[in-house]
Amino acid sequence: MIPSYPALRMRRTRSSSWSRAMHRETTLLPSDLIWPLFVTDGNEVEQPIESLPGVSRWSVDRIVERAREAASLGIPCLALFPNTQGDKRSDDGAEAHNPDNLMCRAIRAIKDACGEDIGVLTDVALDPYTSHGQDGLIDDRGYVVNDATVEALVAQALNQAAAGADVIAPSDMMDGRIGAIRTALEAEGHVNIQIMSYAAKYASAFYGPFRDAVGSGGLLKGDKKSYQMDPANAEEALREVALDLAEGADSVMVKPGLAYLDIVYRVKQRFEVPVFAYQVSGEYALIEFGAKAGVGDRDALMMEKLLAFKRAGCSGVLSYHAADAARLLNG
Repeated sequence: MIPSYPALRMRRTRSSSWSRAMHRETTLLPSDLIWPLFVTDGNEVEQPIESLPGVSRWSVDRIVERAREAASLGIPCLALFPNTQGDKRSDDGAEAHNPDNLMCRAIRAIKDACGEDIGVLTDVALDPYTSHGQDGLIDDRGYVVNDATVEALVAQALNQAAAGADVIAPSDMMDGRIGAIRTALEAEGHVNIQIMSYAAKYASAFYGPFRDAVGSGGLLKGDKKSYQMDPANAEEALREVALDLAEGADSVMVKPGLAYLDIVYRVKQRFEVPVFAYQVSGEYALIEFGAKAGVGDRDALMMEKLLAFKRAGCSGVLSYHAADAARLLNG
């Protein structure tokens, strides 16, 4: 039986800081964070991204510095995304299979410098490499074809695995790609490489700054609605997650994050597996621009939103705020 007021005063346990800490249901730690980083060509390069205040593209040598910084802050994993130069982009995204491409060079440099001190998560999709900005191969009508794209994604995943990636994260949303990648990794002896599947990735309006960061925004022809999910759908997300788990995903991701916390919660309740969310570029930018406009304290907004992901059931969060949040959490 639940007592009534005044036998029960809900404010009683909130009346002091020590009591609030003791009764806190959800905790956020640096180890809950994954830091997405953008890689570009050159040396000693830092290119600020206008639509992502506080975020830059880094050359490989500077990415290594960020990796050491992340490890010192207690962030366990980096997520890498390449800004491939225009002359290396093509309709078939062949640069994704080059063992000396930007992504592979960054992976090797981080693993050589940091070893097992930090994990490297790599994006598997063709949009950073295609001249048309789509995540896969297109036919004469501009439609992204599934099975041929899956073959290309398998080759991309094996290329990244050979370079030293720890977690393969397919973000393309093609049917059957998790099973194909898992089979290929096993066949090549990469038995301990994890797959974190972008299992419920929505055709969202929040991706704009990311596309600026990887250089695909101005190239995109059409949209991605034939493979990314309709924001109106929730049951479909559960089907997507079930399929990816059955095909060999070790963990799953919901993307974007904050607008889809209901999906995070439902996935966690249904499957009881590690669920991650991506606080995407548009969500990050809203905090930064909003704080500058005076809507609230930037650090408070940042931490409240990250805590919301954990409260909804996330095992971890990919966030451009990861380093700043970790510094605050470390005191």
